[in-house]
Amino acid sequence: MPGVPGAPGRRPARGRRRRLLSARDARDAVLGVVPTAAALWISAQVVPALQYSSPLWLLASSALLLAGDVVVRPVLAPLVRVAGPALTVLLGVAVQLLVLHTALTALPGLDLRGAGALWQVYLVTGLVAVVARRLLGVGDSSWVVGDLLRRQRPGPHGEAPPGLLVVQVDGLSLPLLRFGVHAGTLPTIARWLRTGSHRATGWRAPLPSTTPASQAGLLHGTTEDVPAFRWWDPQLGRVLVANRPADAAVVEQRLVRAARAAGREGLLAHGGAGVGTVFSGEGAHAHLVVSTSRGGGSGRPYLRYVLRPFGLARSLVLTAGEVVRELHQGRQQRVRGVEPRVRRRGRSVLLRALTTALLRDLDVALVAEQLAAGRPVVFVDFLDYDEVAHHAGAARAESLDALAGVDRALGTLAAVAAAAPRDYRVVVVSDHGQAQGPTFRQLAGRTVQQLVADLVGRGRPAPAPVVAPVAGEGARGRLGVLLRDLTPAGAAGRAARAARAGRRREPRADAAAGPGAAVVVAAGCTALLSVPDAPAGRLDLPGLERRWPALLPGLLAAPGIGFVAGHEPAGPVVLGAGGRRELLTGRVRGTDPLAPFGPRAAGEVLRVMRMRTAPALLVHSALDERTGELHAFEEQVAHHGGLGGEQNDAVLVHPAGWGVDEDLLDTSVPGERLLVGADAVHRQLVRWMRADGVLPAGVPPAPPRAAAGGTGGTGR
Repeated sequence: MPGVPGAPGRRPARGRRRRLLSARDARDAVLGVVPTAAALWISAQVVPALQYSSPLWLLASSALLLAGDVVVRPVLAPLVRVAGPALTVLLGVAVQLLVLHTALTALPGLDLRGAGALWQVYLVTGLVAVVARRLLGVGDSSWVVGDLLRRQRPGPHGEAPPGLLVVQVDGLSLPLLRFGVHAGTLPTIARWLRTGSHRATGWRAPLPSTTPASQAGLLHGTTEDVPAFRWWDPQLGRVLVANRPADAAVVEQRLVRAARAAGREGLLAHGGAGVGTVFSGEGAHAHLVVSTSRGGGSGRPYLRYVLRPFGLARSLVLTAGEVVRELHQGRQQRVRGVEPRVRRRGRSVLLRALTTALLRDLDVALVAEQLAAGRPVVFVDFLDYDEVAHHAGAARAESLDALAGVDRALGTLAAVAAAAPRDYRVVVVSDHGQAQGPTFRQLAGRTVQQLVADLVGRGRPAPAPVVAPVAGEGARGRLGVLLRDLTPAGAAGRAARAARAGRRREPRADAAAGPGAAVVVAAGCTALLSVPDAPAGRLDLPGLERRWPALLPGLLAAPGIGFVAGHEPAGPVVLGAGGRRELLTGRVRGTDPLAPFGPRAAGEVLRVMRMRTAPALLVHSALDERTGELHAFEEQVAHHGGLGGEQNDAVLVHPAGWGVDEDLLDTSVPGERLLVGADAVHRQLVRWMRADGVLPAGVPPAPPRAAAGGTGGTGR
């Protein structure tokens, strides 16, 4: 619809758009002088070293601050093209402080005594200015849009071809999206749906319902050999963890080869840009992308963030505020006796604060830079909700607040997209939903690794070692990438640059994974057990019973375990406490262990167990049919990675004029017609891009869905 950001339809005339938005930008700049002057006045009351003779000088100083931002950015822009991100951040902070110092000392009616006072004034003024601007309704998006208009360049023949902005809201399920629309948590998406510019539909995120698997499908069109968030890789003889840069690079190389064999290419292959993703989608521009993290590079994408007026102060204050909120909300859960809950201390507090403040702001700035540059396709992943929900719960107040923050960022990006050189369509997608329940440790009194260690050690003179590598989730990986970008001289930066030059040195195999070892890694509500000294890391069920007689009976008898999938000479089989199911024949003896997980479960488990990277045993937690809860093998209240609950109910919000193609819909389950698997969503996105002119002419069409059956992606 015309006039709705991200909607198909005729774009308003460029000159008219420029005049209207420039007038709004000028209004916001004028309004910005008053709250900034008020902030300086409050700073003068708090910081004795700041003196003024008249409030009029505070107004003049505020105007000088705003003018400094306009003047300095064009001067620094050529320099940061060749400077790295680290130097850009340092320059930005130094320039912000220099401009502030000049505004407080160059005018005769103001005086600032002491270098230490400059930081105090900066933080206090930044805090008050941000609060005042919000009260006046002058948000940061106005500054971003205004800056884009000043830099905007016409496309070919006066109009650039259309573009596509894909915003991934990590962990958002379709039921929660609908709840957020009704509750007012998602006003931007709700406005699009109510005006008819967009439609919301669901797609199934099959086993494994994880970010790496879904992003592999969304960005590369294949999920081959990605069985979980982390897994034992028999080819490399070590554990692969998707948010480790070296590991993500290995996985992406395999994805690209598999996609090429299927006649596909990355979603961002034709000059696109990725921000904050695990994989690059073969984009030419990658920022905070785990698989391409290399340190160094141009610092220009960071310039908008570090030179925004009081941008650093805002991020620091908001981050500190999120730390306080997390500690308070965690205590409130304990006081009120909220169940299920986990301990909310230590690194999880900082991860939540950085994800919902600093990283969100940085993501918005980086995406705005890519939109301003006119990239044909931009893909960004917001981790905020997923990170908070893991520790607070899928629908708890703090999780919904994080989701509301993502919606505000979405509104900002839609405004930026409307002011960009291309006519951007906006698509919102999630990678999976969230299940919820008490953790396995809370239920069984020990971790799944401890359980396996006990079972494999029974009847043996010395217990077999169980290697359980510990690695962070998506937010921790993203922060690691940011640190790598800002420290290009570090060992991590050297390793990544060597990898790009074809001289990758893989980490050593896990030291304890020698003869007789069992490797157990947890990924949400699944745990993967591999046997390193067996071919392909797998023993079949008879082999496991001979080596560790107590293992299978002990796992099936443990509380909180729903089923165990393994291998037999005749093919993969699923075992439960009351029965078994042969996946190739569909034959069931006793009670079907997959019955609680729906009609698609058997095909999805079969697909994973036939992967080259499949474990010897896939352990899945139990589904409580009374409450719909599942148990994570990690210390998480809300989780994903397997089957059941809302973790498989992913979201696709797309322009209303774009219909979902019938041949891509899976109809293998009676009464259901939906996209199954991220690779199916990838094919639909490619078709929309081609139909709308986003893709260049000559790009081969996306092939139709291979076959019905709900497997969701390719696999071996």
